[in-house]
Formats: sequence, C-alpha cells, structure tokens
Amino acid sequence: MSERVQSADRFGKVAVLMGGRSAEREISLQSGDAVLRALQQRGVDAHAVDAADENFVQQLSEGDFACAFNALHGRGGEDGVIQGLLLSLGIPCTGSSVLGSALAMDKLRTKQLWEGVNLPTPAFVMLGNDADLKTAAEQLGFPMMLKPSHEGSSIGMARVEQESELYHAWQNADRYDHEVLAERWVEGAEYTAAIVGDTLLPLIRLETPREFYDYEAKYKADSTRYHCPCGLPQEQEAELQTLSKQAFDAVGASGWGRVDFFLDTGNNPWLIEVNTVPGMTDHSLVPMAAKVFGWDFGELVWRILETSAVTVE
Repeated sequence: MSERVQSADRFGKVAVLMGGRSAEREISLQSGDAVLRALQQRGVDAHAVDAADENFVQQLSEGDFACAFNALHGRGGEDGVIQGLLLSLGIPCTGSSVLGSALAMDKLRTKQLWEGVNLPTPAFVMLGNDADLKTAAEQLGFPMMLKPSHEGSSIGMARVEQESELYHAWQNADRYDHEVLAERWVEGAEYTAAIVGDTLLPLIRLETPREFYDYEAKYKADSTRYHCPCGLPQEQEAELQTLSKQAFDAVGASGWGRVDFFLDTGNNPWLIEVNTVPGMTDHSLVPMAAKVFGWDFGELVWRILETSAVTVE
C-alpha cells in the first residue's frame, strides 16, 4: 500500500454531502462531484451522499462514516441545520459549527454583529412594508442593493437604481426570504478573502461587466475577470486579509470559508458577508486563490478535510 493511501486511511470513510433541496442545489452537486473526485484520487474512501434523498438521515446514521465533507450550499447545508444533525450523530464535519454557520448565513445578524464590534459594513435597512421602502430610499439613496437575508449565490439580489424599481425588487427578493435587506451601494472594487484553517489565501479582485457579481457572473459568464494577485500593495493586502479574518472569527466561523468585501473609491474597506461553504466548481474563488498560493485542487480539498479534525488510526 502506498504512503499516500496509508495517509488517506487516517480519515476513515468520508461522506461528501451535496445536492439538498435549497435554491443552490445545482451548484452544490457540481461542488460535491469535484470534491468527491479529488478525494478519491488521493486515496480517500469518499462516498457521495445527496441530502435530498428520502433516506438521507439513515444513510448517515448507518453508513459507518468517520467524518463528512460538507459541500451543501444554501439553506439546510450552511445554516447550522446539517451541522446540528451531524453533531447529534457524532460525525465530525468540515467547516463551521452550528453557531458560526447559522450566524454567517444570516446577513442581517452578521451585519448587526459586525457593527457591534466596530467592523465596517455598509448601512442597511430591513424591508417589511411600504414605509420601510421610503425609509430605505431616504437613508441609503440610490443605487442600493436588495438581497434576501438567508440566501447565497446572489439569488434574489438586485441593484436598484431608482425609487420606481424598489417595490418590484423587494417583491422579487421576498419570494426567497421574508427578511429582505436593503444595503447602501458601495462604489468601488469587490474582493474576496479565502481562509483555510490558519492560512489566509491571496485576495482575489472580481471584475464583471454586469451590474454586480450576480449568479450569472459567478457560475456561467465567461466575461467575469478574476485578478489574483489582486494588484494591491503587499502591506495593504495583508491588512485586508487580517480584517477578513477578524470578520470571519467575529461570527464564530471556523475551518474554512470566504469573506467578501469592497474597497470604495476612497480606499476604505466595507465587509459584505461570510460564506462558510464556498463553491468548489471550476468557476469558484477558493480554488483560484489556492492555486496562486501553490495548492492544486486535490491539495485544497485535502486540507479542508483536515479541518474536520478527525483521524482514524
């Protein structure tokens, strides 16, 4: 038996969780398939488990799994639900715990927490009725960003240019989540900071001809540009990596993840959100940053699996 296979044996039997029933099912299946192949190529005894299967819980409880690699995006997968189930079953899992997952998935409470610890995040107004629309227009101005508080992959999000567009954008976002967040638009460049364990990967600067980095720009468009190295001076990049780690830690996130932020035209950073189960597709950001850092995809998923903190001797 090769040394690599012997080393892989320390993880035992691994469940790669994917699919599920969230609005991000399609992306989760792509991420999960990529992770599954990479782990198997490294000799890990990895098995696909679709959270949408009727006997999903039975598969986990009776599958003799030593740990799980969570590639479930969206509700049920990165909001603390699957984390609680795995905790009750005694199966260690990659990524954040119940608390960190639930907080990071909730954009409203993430921003409230950041404000409480004096981390910079754009001003916002929660939309629940027509009066809130007026308040948002007065306090935030235009353009502004509308987003469901508990969705990922930019689902339900819209840039609103004028007051006449506000009601329709609110109603569209409300289809996905009754907690809808209106956020002050930040004019500037968008960046993302990937974190794996104690390693802060190089920043990526995102550039898209679309209104913003939406679902199409993230997963389908060939016009999106990813700049890594990001082009910032080394000292400034290090400061922004540190800020991102502070934001990550503040919500109780752990293991691995991604922090998105903007630098405005005055070079001031504004934190947007934490993603505790980032995409792992061929368009995804964490693999891009890892590659620049010197890790191929196989090395990246291996190191993420190590964050499940389990070894089977």
